[in-house]
Amino acid sequence: MVTLEDIRGAHARIGGTVHRTPVVGSRSLASLSGAARLELKCESLQKTGSFKARGALNKLGQLSPEEHARGVVTVSAGNHAQALAWASQQTGVRCTVVMPAAAVRSKVDASRGYGADVILHGTSMDAFQRARDLASSEGFVFVHPFDDDHIIQGTGTVGLELLEQTETPDVVVVPIGGGGLIAGLAVAIKESNPGIRVIGVEPTAATVMRQSVDAGKALRVMPDPTIADGLSAPMAGERNFAIVQRYVDDIVLVTDEEIIHAMQMLLSRCKLLAEGAGAAATAAVLAGKIPVAGKRVVTVVSGGNVDLQRLSGVLA
Repeated sequence: MVTLEDIRGAHARIGGTVHRTPVVGSRSLASLSGAARLELKCESLQKTGSFKARGALNKLGQLSPEEHARGVVTVSAGNHAQALAWASQQTGVRCTVVMPAAAVRSKVDASRGYGADVILHGTSMDAFQRARDLASSEGFVFVHPFDDDHIIQGTGTVGLELLEQTETPDVVVVPIGGGGLIAGLAVAIKESNPGIRVIGVEPTAATVMRQSVDAGKALRVMPDPTIADGLSAPMAGERNFAIVQRYVDDIVLVTDEEIIHAMQMLLSRCKLLAEGAGAAATAAVLAGKIPVAGKRVVTVVSGGNVDLQRLSGVLA
């Protein structure tokens, strides 16, 4: 299992390249939620527009010379694809990404813009299999978007920064897809201060981690469509699930309507552009899904890569 020392090592490794994203407070959202203090960790302002740059850069920084020469392949609905493409550009590694056929066009274009070879293929599960097939046939190194120790170490740096930037919070709220972000962050926070509650959030259309926790094992569950497409992982990562079981205090669910409301509030009250996945943690707090009355709360705004066509519908 990833340790706090592993995460500190990743922080030293990538800290000079990724952004140290700000933590900003919102009296308005605190008042709406009843929290004594509500702060936002703005990973929407990270390189490539999401926290994913951290894990991707940490992963590529630990490839052997032989693996570096082979190139990498991954699967992603968008943010991890962009992040790995960017990190590959930074490190001189050939990058191929397989994205579901229904992937948001702006994320496809951004991945290509960073220099990746992009393949659109089937459902999320189909895309996973295609990426693994390419790793086998072409000799690429398969980079899992979340179920990978180096990825988890990188995402854990969000937690280290958060603790350095705030007075000790009572609750940290984190969106969950396959579990890469919450796994790293939970290790960083709980190993530093076990009294801080870590709460995960999933959309009601994509509840694989909630179902996995209830079942006591990592599951594969195909998601339904959701505005939080970045949280639509078709499986809970085995490594991620083990960490969630050990460290995460609860997982709550939010509807697309609650996510849209949070996107609107983040933009109008905080001037922060968040994609659906990035607004999910704040949505849970604003919707009263987590008891925060009188508490010091931090929500992770994990990404800001909103398709402009989709954004126009949110703002309508």
